[in-house]
This record gives sequence, C-alpha cells and structure tokens, in this order.
Amino acid sequence: MNVIIANKYSDMLKTLEIDVIKSIEGEFTVDEIIDSFSNFFFQRMILDITAIKDYKDLKNIQKLSVNLDMDKVILLLDDSAESESALYLSRLISMGIYNFTRNKEGIMYLFNHPNSYRDVAHIHQLENLTEQINDRIITKNMRILGIKNLTDHAGATTFIYILKKQLDSYYNVVALEVDKRDFIYFNDPNMVSTTSADLPKMLMKYKDVDIILVDLNSYESEDVCNDVLYLLEPSVIKLNKLLMVNRGVFNKMAGKKIVLNKSLLTSKDVLDFEYEANTKVFYNMPPLDERKNNENYINPFLSKLGFVKQVKEVNENKGKIFGLFKF
Repeated sequence: MNVIIANKYSDMLKTLEIDVIKSIEGEFTVDEIIDSFSNFFFQRMILDITAIKDYKDLKNIQKLSVNLDMDKVILLLDDSAESESALYLSRLISMGIYNFTRNKEGIMYLFNHPNSYRDVAHIHQLENLTEQINDRIITKNMRILGIKNLTDHAGATTFIYILKKQLDSYYNVVALEVDKRDFIYFNDPNMVSTTSADLPKMLMKYKDVDIILVDLNSYESEDVCNDVLYLLEPSVIKLNKLLMVNRGVFNKMAGKKIVLNKSLLTSKDVLDFEYEANTKVFYNMPPLDERKNNENYINPFLSKLGFVKQVKEVNENKGKIFGLFKF
C-alpha cells in the first residue's frame, strides 16, 4: 500500500489511481514526517515537496534522505526557480533521491518504473557534489580519504582496515568500499560495502563522522574525496605489468600521493625508483601484519597526512615513567 503527503498539489494527488493506506495534507517539519513514517511500512510514498516545511533549505531534504528509504519515495517538485535548476536536481541526486517529477504522468511512470542512478546520471553534476561535500567538511573538519590500487592487488582493502583500526582509538571513522564486498570478512560494522551509484548517498549518511576512508576501486570520480592515496606494490612483476598497460602512468601521477605498499625497498632504493620513474613517493610502507599492532609504522604515516591526535598522545606519555610519574 502507498502513502501520500500533500499540500499545494493535493487536488492532483487525489486523482492518482493507486491504493492508499495513509494520506495526510498540510505543511510538516522534516522531523514530523520522519517520526510518522520511518517505521511505517509502505510500498511507495508520493511526497509533495511543498508539504515539507522550509523545503527550499536543502539541509531539510538531506535529513529526510538519511532517515527514509528514498528508493520508495517519489518527490513531486514545484515550479519554483530553485527546483527547476540543474544545481538543485544534481544535489537531490547526490542525496540518493532519483525519483522526482513535476506532473501526474511522471508520478505514475515512476510508480511503475522507479529510477536508478543510471537513469539520472546524465543530469548529475559531480562538481556540485564536490562543492556540497567540501562545504560540509569546512564546517565539520571531516576528511574523506580515498585509497586506490595503482598496481593490481596492491592491498587497498587490508591497508584501509589497518588504517581504520589505528584511527579508531582517536577518531570516529567509517570505511566504505565501492563495487566490492571484501569488507564483510573483517566483521566490522563500520566497514560498509556500497556501489558507485549509492556512494553519494552513503557519504551523506555518514555526515557526522570525523573520517571516511573510501576504497575507490574502479570509481572514476575521485573529486568526492579530500585526498587520494595511490597504492603501488614495487615488485618487478607488478611494476612491469603496470608499465606495459600504461606506459605514461607516472606522468599522470604528477603531484599525487603515491604510497609504496608492502615495500621492501630501502631509502636508497626509493630514491633510485623516483629517479627512474621521474616521480615522487609520498611514503614507503613495509609489509604489515593486520593481526599485530602496527602503530610504529602507521602513526608517522597518519601524521604526515595530518591526523595528529595519536601523535599528541604519544608525546604526552614520553615524559612519564610507566605512564604514572612525570620526570
């Protein structure tokens, strides 16, 4: 059965030929809508956007998108200049809202053929997503750190797990992997698998955390992250395979953070590698055992990335004997 929340367009919505289990009319706060329907079972919700109090403030729509299953919601837009703009529609898509229209015919089509991200991707302006996310980062100091394998199987999944395990003691951290399901084997509820289509929605869902680690995998739009690390396993076979596939790969990596992962290279080896590849290495990380404490290797790396809480705690404890008395 279906739900209708109507206001300005109530006359139109009354003519819909669908089974309705509950219909309300008027103007409601987002909290009132969430309280009424977050635990209410329905097949589809037809939501007149003018029924949402202060609906032109996108923060209210965002709050709604986090607390309701927007795959079941058909949003009936009004004819205001804001909702007709490409920017407005792009931001709806960034929140995971794909089913929106302005007329009865559109409602009935979406009722029977709900959109996926693929259906609205052509109007999604990713630069607006970056702007929206960055606005939030500036106000919350939240970091979105992407990790991507540069050579095949360079260890992004395990590397993220080790980073998260170390950061968990000092920050509120969530890890997302895109178009894979490897995180399930770590049995960590804050390591979540998602898809390319749903990544924007998941970034909005975890808007209150300090750090989001993203295993980008094949996700092409790296602009959703504040920073991206490119993992490279510097074995001969991995490097030669990379160069055979993409001869000019290091030319494209200028100014980007390359991390040698599972590396047995010495400092001199790294310098030789930088010279031969005409590139710069951000960090040389040795093989790590995810079952052990790796803070001696991970903390300097995190400090270089700007995560300093763990460094402050180490420095505070340096002046103590057994952590009890000051020198």
